[in-house]
Amino acid sequence: MEKNVLANTLTLDSVRESLIRQEDTVIFYLIERAKYPINSPVYHPSFAGVSGSLVDYIVKHTEALQSKVTIEELFQFTGASININKTIWDMYFNQLLPLFVSEGNDGNYVQTATCDLQCLQALSRRIHYGKFVAEVKFMDAPEDYGPAIQAQNRDALMELLTFKSVEEMVKQRVKKKAMVFGQEVCLGDSKGKYKVDPSVVSRLYEEWVMPLTKKVQVEYLLCRLD
Repeated sequence: MEKNVLANTLTLDSVRESLIRQEDTVIFYLIERAKYPINSPVYHPSFAGVSGSLVDYIVKHTEALQSKVTIEELFQFTGASININKTIWDMYFNQLLPLFVSEGNDGNYVQTATCDLQCLQALSRRIHYGKFVAEVKFMDAPEDYGPAIQAQNRDALMELLTFKSVEEMVKQRVKKKAMVFGQEVCLGDSKGKYKVDPSVVSRLYEEWVMPLTKKVQVEYLLCRLD
């Protein structure tokens, strides 16, 4: 069973280190996407002979290829036991993307759609990593989580999983990383100029990444004693 494999391979330290590394990946992919304007034709439902939008086409066919050449779980947009990718997709395109890319059309449609896929997969991997976080927390304190799981009490589980001080530290850390990784470098005064607004990255984690991660954790834990 999946939970038994997880229990044998994960530690609090390894989970924490992975989460921190994934912050870097998410921020770097956001910076890559910010190189291009919105390029709205990428999202039109019919694109130059492609069935559906270009981004739909690239996501579908790239993930189909990836699934054939790797055994690593990619948190794809085409199925998983705990899967909130529709929510992530809607959040990314409807709420997040307009916050950090400029208006306009530079014609780099394939590059734009490829960057979108990279952002989506990085966000999905980070958010669905919540099941690993939940397993470690459960193994560390089964006496705390067991009663709430047996009662199928979502609110109690959410309360157990929420640590406001840790969440605030994460927000500040990703904001600082966005400042360091994304600062524009030039000979003149570049103070305050960033490729992606650090406050957007902090907001991404506060409003979407951490709440959705906890949602995944709750869904995992509700089935943990099955």
